[in-house]
Amino acid sequence: MLKIQPSKSASWPNPSSWRLAGLGAAVLLLAACAAAPQPPTAELQAAEQAIASAEQARVADYASPELTAARDKLTAANSAVQIKEMDMGRRLAEQSLVDAELALAVSQATKAKLVNDDMQKSTNSLQQEMQRNTGAPQ
Repeated sequence: MLKIQPSKSASWPNPSSWRLAGLGAAVLLLAACAAAPQPPTAELQAAEQAIASAEQARVADYASPELTAARDKLTAANSAVQIKEMDMGRRLAEQSLVDAELALAVSQATKAKLVNDDMQKSTNSLQQEMQRNTGAPQ
């Protein structure tokens, strides 16, 4: 019986070829997963809209520091996006949105407090006038 043995130059891949192919596949898979992050367009637009709404509501009269912080963070977010720092741009845009919303809330609270103070003064004036008219002791 004649035995045929494969030669060393046979076309069968050796174990190191399989390892190399597996390593190549892993690198390709990682490269596909590590695609460049997308620009935070929605976050930037939301921050811009929140700032515009705050400006329209005249927030700067009552919450200027918060509105200034929102504008500064939006500017920084746009700069980060221009230098391809998308994650930083997204975080700054989200912070800008929150600062603009805070400015609006502070402004509304301040306005409400002023209205409340005016109403309290009016109530006190009315009470004093009623006491004067009835001659009741204060």
